[in-house]
Amino acid sequence: MTLHRLVPSSYHNVLGSLSPALHIADGDTIVTETLDAAGFDKNGVRQASGPNPMNGPIFVEGAEKGDALKVEILSMVPTRDTGFTGSVVSANVVDPEDVRTLPPRDSVIWRIDREALTVSLAEPVAGLEDLVLPLAPMIGCFGVAPSLGQAISTATSGEYGGNMDYRLLGPGATMWFPVSAPGALFFLGDCHAVQGDGEIVGTGIETTFEVAVRLSVEKNRAMVWPRGETADDIFTVGNARPLDQALQHATSEMLSWLGADYGLDKTAASHLLGQVVRYDVGNVFDPAYTMACRVAKKWLKKR
Repeated sequence: MTLHRLVPSSYHNVLGSLSPALHIADGDTIVTETLDAAGFDKNGVRQASGPNPMNGPIFVEGAEKGDALKVEILSMVPTRDTGFTGSVVSANVVDPEDVRTLPPRDSVIWRIDREALTVSLAEPVAGLEDLVLPLAPMIGCFGVAPSLGQAISTATSGEYGGNMDYRLLGPGATMWFPVSAPGALFFLGDCHAVQGDGEIVGTGIETTFEVAVRLSVEKNRAMVWPRGETADDIFTVGNARPLDQALQHATSEMLSWLGADYGLDKTAASHLLGQVVRYDVGNVFDPAYTMACRVAKKWLKKR
């Protein structure tokens, strides 16, 4: 297995069937440095425009339609001492009559302590003078080329992944994406230092990272929507609007997974999900919302 260092010469605001920036073998590892969501690098120099400029695409030898691309997030190291967020919650997450009472939406700076692995507001507001949060790196936007030769904006998400903004997608997590194009064509960017459920201020703490991922091909692994796991859980991801449709996609994908890998028919899977499922909100700011259907591994036995 080979280690590659990808130094982008260009960035992309779509995920699509574009010319590969790198060809790798099945199982190789890639290390690359990302821009922030607005296109600024670790030195504060703007290298691309937003939204969410992506590194890649990476062509993985052997990946074909009907396969799954396995993405193991090995490490995420912050490369800058600052990040930014929106200052006010999005209008679509509060009651309509409360929208007019929201303050103007500005961009605010957060300090990143790369030794202590914490973040804090650069200019604390009243009541939050002592707020210090642990660093919790995550990838906001990543995935593979969509089907039918489409090129889809990094502002949104779909079956191929994209701008899901799900906070569990950090170091130690593994994702599987359905392959629709030769080589899968993997894209990566938009990393956050911290983010709560929903990305409800329109951003996580947007900053730059050095990211290491291992990409592997799993042949003839049928799936419609992305799947993932952490040390404790498995989860499926649905991307759509309205939010209930995203939940439906995630639940249907989980039912398929529980049948294929765990031997549970629809009745058994329903009994299990009915009592132990957890639903997490990924993104409720962008054109497609994200819901994750999550099950603790302690309840599961692979056949």
